[in-house]
Amino acid sequence: MLVAIVMIALSAFVLYQSRQDAAEYTRINLRNIALIAERDIERNFALYQLSLQTLIERLRQPRIMTLPLAVRRQVLFDRMATAGSLGTVLVVDRSGRVLLDSDDATPDQVSVASQKYFIVQRDDPHAGFYISDPYSSPLRFGTPSIALSKRISESDGSFGGIVVLVISLDYFRALFGVLSLGPHGSVSLIGKDGVTIMRQPLGNGILGKDISQSHTFRRFISAPEGSFSEIASIDGVRRLYWFKNFPGLPLIIMVAAAERDMYALWRTRAITIGSLMCIFGAVFIALSFSLAAQLRRRIQAEDELRLIARTDVLTGLNNRRTLDEILAKEWSTVKRNGSEFSLLFVDLDRFKAYNDTYGHQAGDDALASVARCIAHSIRRPRDTAARYGGEEFVVVLPDTNASGAQAVAEKISAAVNALNIAHVGSEHGCVTVSIGATSCRPDEDDDVASVVRAADAALYEAKAHGRNRVATVEKLHG
Repeated sequence: MLVAIVMIALSAFVLYQSRQDAAEYTRINLRNIALIAERDIERNFALYQLSLQTLIERLRQPRIMTLPLAVRRQVLFDRMATAGSLGTVLVVDRSGRVLLDSDDATPDQVSVASQKYFIVQRDDPHAGFYISDPYSSPLRFGTPSIALSKRISESDGSFGGIVVLVISLDYFRALFGVLSLGPHGSVSLIGKDGVTIMRQPLGNGILGKDISQSHTFRRFISAPEGSFSEIASIDGVRRLYWFKNFPGLPLIIMVAAAERDMYALWRTRAITIGSLMCIFGAVFIALSFSLAAQLRRRIQAEDELRLIARTDVLTGLNNRRTLDEILAKEWSTVKRNGSEFSLLFVDLDRFKAYNDTYGHQAGDDALASVARCIAHSIRRPRDTAARYGGEEFVVVLPDTNASGAQAVAEKISAAVNALNIAHVGSEHGCVTVSIGATSCRPDEDDDVASVVRAADAALYEAKAHGRNRVATVEKLHG
């Protein structure tokens, strides 16, 4: 599970980095698009400024102003085409009356005195190159436009009128229309006063809309350029924005890509990779659990085999082979510690007669019952009981003196008697045991075999004196 979780976590990290890369790629792409649009607008506006300044200089030449109207228009406006075929150029006198129109040889008596681009230039000698808010131009049949105006000053500095270049907003629409920003992307040109000049896509009421109080606009004017992610107030779509303030113009260019478009390819890839990794992780975990279950079954089987190899199947006590190992180990320990060692030999009385009378199955049941009595009579961790063979059992009691061994033996004998298993072939009328006990403090030259012989001898003594009793003898040598 840990390996699968690590693999899934690594995949999630890679997908997260891929998402970050998609956002960074989009941010760079937006910046490049903004720079392209900015440079195109700056180049054209610089040309517009130059054209208006050239027009003002020509208007100041008395010789040109004395030419016939048709010739004068040709001289004044012959280079206006270099500014593109997007604008109408007007010459307006100090009262706001249109004197010359680049599109009309004989302009009507039209006044623009109420237009803001005229008022600003009239009232502020330092207004310079002024860019108006979007408006419906009466000179261009109500076409949405902006006006670029510049003041004409007399020799004494007084107001002498303005020159105006009226630009259709179709110019910006055409410029923004070729920019690739995805199905839900947007691009806007905004005045630094917060008035929207153009937006693509264009919706109702967007042209001329004042967004100066919006949180998004405050982000636009907070730095010369930058990027951020936010939900648009116009349509509620979350977008990644890149904005740039024009250094020489009161304009802000903003391009934005919708996050749903920005992450569309990444989302498909993430779903595919994520699903595959989850499936792989689930399969990996399932296989791991299956393998673990098999290993547990194998370990359990091996434990059972080891238990069978060390345990007597009938009684559940240790077998003879295990008894030999325990005797060797405990004998070595008590010799090293100099402590006492006791051993009990337990034998069922008249067991052959019991088998002959009640059958071997009953005999096996009697053996198992006696084994349980022996197991329940020893409590210390190091005390051990084993089936020695046939109806004989051995109890190993390390660190136990003669009185302790006697007490354990009496407890076993009493427990067997309490079973009250009928035995007509016994002089006691029930199944009983005879127990031989021996205890010693081993010397350097002693071996455990002598202790076993002593316990065996004590067992025969118990049988010789009427059975169903405990006999004790000292350890035998030789």
